[in-house]
Amino acid sequence: MSHINNRKGMTLIEIMIVLAIIGGISALLLPRITGQRDKAKVSEAKIQMTQLVNALSMYYNDCGKFPATLDGLVTADPACSNWGPEAYVKKSPKDPWQHDFVYEVNGAEYTLKCLGRDGREGGSGFDTDLDAAEL
Repeated sequence: MSHINNRKGMTLIEIMIVLAIIGGISALLLPRITGQRDKAKVSEAKIQMTQLVNALSMYYNDCGKFPATLDGLVTADPACSNWGPEAYVKKSPKDPWQHDFVYEVNGAEYTLKCLGRDGREGGSGFDTDLDAAEL
């Protein structure tokens, strides 16, 4: 009688080797993937800020002043019957990291900033602040 060696499945050592290989590949690729995601968010923030600058200009043209807050872009202004927010901005703006944009108005001038990934003033790399005046 011959004994057939019928091996099904993988041994524990083989499974551990496969997991180690997958872990090594993941460790190499993960920083590249997250770096590309942050790079895309910086580009998205610049696009959003350009759209906000355009909406602020339209608001100024319609109302003769800038809104007190960015929320003024999405709500009707009782002091300005010309402003129709639904045509320009659909919802209260947040940056790609879900932080509020920093907006300050001083008469006929304003500043608009995105504080970057960390949501705090200053920083470097993907935490760098973006200023609408520099776009």
